[in-house]
Amino acid sequence: MRLERLHLQGLRCISDLTLELASGFNVLLGANGAGKTSVLEAAFLLSHGRSFRSGARDALVQRGTSGLNVFSSVRHDSGVVHRLGLGREGARWDARLDGQDVPMGQLIRECAVVCFEPGSHALIAGAAEERRRFLDWGVFHVEHDFLVTWRRYQRALKQRNSLLRNGQDADERLLGPWELELARTGTLIDQWRRTYLDALQPFLREQAVLLLPELGVIELRYRPGWPEGEDLAQVLASQRARDQGRGHTTSGAHRADWSLSFELAPQREHLSRGQEKLTALICVLAQAWLDAKHRGEWPIVCLDDLASELDQAHQAAVVNSLRGTQAQVLISGTELPKVLEQTPVKMFHVEQGQLTRLL
Repeated sequence: MRLERLHLQGLRCISDLTLELASGFNVLLGANGAGKTSVLEAAFLLSHGRSFRSGARDALVQRGTSGLNVFSSVRHDSGVVHRLGLGREGARWDARLDGQDVPMGQLIRECAVVCFEPGSHALIAGAAEERRRFLDWGVFHVEHDFLVTWRRYQRALKQRNSLLRNGQDADERLLGPWELELARTGTLIDQWRRTYLDALQPFLREQAVLLLPELGVIELRYRPGWPEGEDLAQVLASQRARDQGRGHTTSGAHRADWSLSFELAPQREHLSRGQEKLTALICVLAQAWLDAKHRGEWPIVCLDDLASELDQAHQAAVVNSLRGTQAQVLISGTELPKVLEQTPVKMFHVEQGQLTRLL
């Protein structure tokens, strides 16, 4: 798949910008703060319904404006073209597909974008929430019932937490039905996550050989959020008193996590900051390869500030790997990466939110 035309309004420093993208490599050059990352952020918004920048929700809308809009047309490898639209007015988000209002999930399912950016190391070094987001985005694009099931789980979790905080003794009649719903939906989510991670592992190993061969074999560990092999309903029932004292549910699919280790770096603390970034990039690229295998077409790949995040050898490894695929790639930076100097690219210069076509 590829984005053919991307139109931004009121996004950060960009008032109104339209660019026609090539099917291969697209490079956005400019000084820091010029608006390059915002273009990649717009593509990511269409695919995730959120920014890849942490704490960015309130800063997304350009100062002095009441809302933002992102429009694009996406062409699938089958030749089918869809028009995508995402708008925010105040705190409300609106999604549109081919001119019709649709749920956010329907828009996200239509467009797949993976992104490596300066904050991506949080996927390795940050909180478990970031890793669950990464995992669940992948599961969402494989299991069509995932979103409905995940929402039912969240509703049951909210109800159980509310009952735990009301100050009354834990009551089987009140908590029991919500715990059964948590167990049913949580077990499904856990099964889907395990299946997805099993499918992801071969691609993780391939990318690790490409980017971090000196660390040896990569291994993935998954923790479901409750004791392995135990029934979630029984775990929740046994923990009622403890959970009531804490005011929230301490076991379940919302507590799941996963981690990566290497043969020669068995603990995360053994990785340098640069190796954490490369490990995050391994995850992003592995997810892209798996999504391409599942869909039969490549997701859009965004590489933000590539030259400052990776040394030239690793830049070359990534670009050469993607060059052999059908992926549309969006790269931002202050200068053209050397590995792309002899590669056909579509190049843009961004300055103060304005765009000029270079090549």
